[in-house]
Amino acid sequence: MMTGLRLNWSPLKEPLGFIKVLEWFMAVFAFATCGGYAGRNVVSVYCSEGANGTLSATFSYPFRLNQVLLVESNTTLCNRTVPETHLVGNASSSAEFFVTIAVLAFLYCMVALLVYVGYMHIYRDSDLGPIVDFMMTVFFAFFWLVCSSAWARGLQTVKNATGTGAIREVLPLCREAGVVCEVSEFASMRSLNISVVFGYLNMIMWAGNAWFAYKETRWNAQKYSSQPAGSRAQVPAPI
Repeated sequence: MMTGLRLNWSPLKEPLGFIKVLEWFMAVFAFATCGGYAGRNVVSVYCSEGANGTLSATFSYPFRLNQVLLVESNTTLCNRTVPETHLVGNASSSAEFFVTIAVLAFLYCMVALLVYVGYMHIYRDSDLGPIVDFMMTVFFAFFWLVCSSAWARGLQTVKNATGTGAIREVLPLCREAGVVCEVSEFASMRSLNISVVFGYLNMIMWAGNAWFAYKETRWNAQKYSSQPAGSRAQVPAPI
């Protein structure tokens, strides 16, 4: 068996390789739309006594909202001294989990494509390669489902923590008579919504790719080779 590099681009035209290229791109989009996010909400404070004020909360990946400063120490609002105040909530675990799976999927796709293009002759001549590929494909299909669901919940935490209701809860001044607080400018979270969509699309693609990876394994070959001869299609004898 030859073990050297043999470039062959034809596997990329087959479902096994073509879907892997799509998975590579989808993983890039998933971690880019989540990991590169930064946004800012503007909070307007309307006072019946004193000048109105404006606060801002800038948050970004990994969304440790309890470390985001809303009010600096000893700030004067509505003729009152307000202590240092942070947002509430922490979505870092789900966000980092999502990005980690996306990065690992990206790296695995690169390794798998290298094998398909340069070492497909070894891949198909061995039992271990296709089995490992199938197991890894199932692994990523499962964890794309888990991390996407976790991040969808984490994103809802981010939205709730930066909304008007949460601001009023975390800032006691907003609950006093004659003071009204509301978020007057919301950060666009379109890219975060898209990241969740990409997560579930990745799960669907990896689950579909598991079938094509399974067809390369010896388990699939044994299934057909173990069929009785009578159950196989008979070729008509020449006349």
